[in-house]
Amino acid sequence: MSQEKWAVDFVHSSLGFNVRHMVISKVHGVFDKWSVDLALDTNDLAAASVAVEVDVASIDTKEAKRDGHLKSQDFFDVEKYPKLTFKSTKVDTLGDDKLKITGDLTIHGATKSVVLDAEYAGRAKDPWGGERAGFSASTKINRKDFGLGWNQALETGGVLVGETVEIRIDLELTLVK
Repeated sequence: MSQEKWAVDFVHSSLGFNVRHMVISKVHGVFDKWSVDLALDTNDLAAASVAVEVDVASIDTKEAKRDGHLKSQDFFDVEKYPKLTFKSTKVDTLGDDKLKITGDLTIHGATKSVVLDAEYAGRAKDPWGGERAGFSASTKINRKDFGLGWNQALETGGVLVGETVEIRIDLELTLVK
């Protein structure tokens, strides 16, 4: 097989994150507007390429006031940096449908190489005659590496917002014919 073009089924996909809040819990959020440009041959996953573009203003943590703060100059500064991007540079297959996807992540104008731990969940025909494939991937980044350094010390020790951000993407894809 050769490279095939796939489209994201956004109804069955998500791009989310979590970060420690006050040391004791995690705040979860998602981005509601994003796109993926993906080419792959499911028989040769190492030849895959993926590019993701996220509309940072679509951030949703289920708290409008916090979302507004995250969009401000203290964090993402969406007026100056409206997009977050990821572009793969290498895909390594590890067996058992496990992958390591290396790529350039750009947030807040800073670009760093990151590695996503990914899993290929398989390929199947859907009830409407189409073909679908599923992937999940995750990574951890330090938000300060991307210039997102705002924080507030707590009386009891620690800080309001953790430095480590866990990112997770779950994709259900449809084959473009």
